[in-house]
Amino acid sequence: MPPPMCRGAGLARADANGFRMNRATPQMRSIAQRLINYETPGNDFSETTNTASFQVIDRLRRQLAKLMGNGGFRALLARALALASAEVSWLRTVQVNADGTLDGLAIPHGRLKPAEFREGLVVLLAQLLGLLVDFVGPGLTSRLLGETWPQVTADKVDFGQGDTK
Repeated sequence: MPPPMCRGAGLARADANGFRMNRATPQMRSIAQRLINYETPGNDFSETTNTASFQVIDRLRRQLAKLMGNGGFRALLARALALASAEVSWLRTVQVNADGTLDGLAIPHGRLKPAEFREGLVVLLAQLLGLLVDFVGPGLTSRLLGETWPQVTADKVDFGQGDTK
């Protein structure tokens, strides 16, 4: 049987079980970076990270729960975490709680350099955004981001879908 199809096939690689895993696209990484930078006052990431519930994902959780319910958001975040864990190994220690919040960020945050910790969160958020685009499309994703972060100008976000607007 052929490996499962995945978005961004050029960015796919096999995990330990031989399944093709998607890497976060440059477009999604860029959007994730912008959102994280916006939520991090003074870009002092080591001082302001909320390890109980990563701020950007928490804001998305509240918005997306209206669209897909807590269970739907939890499933989406769990899949994003699985994809991101294939790229960033320390994310394997993180779990998604029943309410859609993240658990297990305190331990790696304490032992990793701030840049390594931040990179893991960027990859996780990029995977979450990529899945969201895949499931609800770039238009609705852009609208959701614009409603959550109107200051970040979500209408100018490039989801890498080949639109020629």
